Amino acid sequence: MTETRASGQDAQSTEATVDKTITTRILLVDDHEIIRRGVRTLLEKRKDWQVVGEATTGREALAEVERLQPDVVVMDISMPGLNGLEAVRQIARAAPRTEVLVLTMHDSEKLVRQVLEAGARGYILKSDSTQKLIPAIEALRVHKPYLTSSVNEVVLRGYLGQKPLKGETSGGRLTPREREIVQLLAEGNTNKEIAATLSISVKTAETHRSNIMRKLDLHSVSELVRYAVRNDIIEA
Repeated sequence: MTETRASGQDAQSTEATVDKTITTRILLVDDHEIIRRGVRTLLEKRKDWQVVGEATTGREALAEVERLQPDVVVMDISMPGLNGLEAVRQIARAAPRTEVLVLTMHDSEKLVRQVLEAGARGYILKSDSTQKLIPAIEALRVHKPYLTSSVNEVVLRGYLGQKPLKGETSGGRLTPREREIVQLLAEGNTNKEIAATLSISVKTAETHRSNIMRKLDLHSVSELVRYAVRNDIIEA
């Protein structure tokens, strides 16, 4: 199976649509400095590309997208405070012309599907980044999707017969704000800390927490943590 991208004459046409004098502005989002440094080094080999900023959390990424208006965001999934999946959803709403490329170690079919549904147009594994990162951004900068062959195979396997994982349907009923709060709770934040992070009242945070537990039919924080891990909201 081959990568989902322009090839042959299509690739030539794609390159023709890009003005080489216009810099492609890129934002890097990963909570590991060594990853950001390596990706920056790789991308800055292209003279017409510029890494305009970096962020370490999904929440920082949202602020930087609004401030910098990048053409492409290269983003990990597993980040504290606001994970990449929720950040993709919010970036897609706030900056629809900004393309998001997910660069992650996770090859879960469910996660790939969720990320694409959230608004990302590209998904590559960190193990493929040396060979695939450059062509992925070349595709996204002209608003074309890009999935590596390994990711395509993951999605196809799921399409051909895997059943939804337990808890996936329940998670779909949560609002974006509730999904944020699930992550914060699972990371050990108190209602007061959640209220401060999200700029809401403590009472509102408590109400959200009660609604979440009721919707998901959960009865303890440990059950909530297991739910968050199972649904790729946090890492184990």
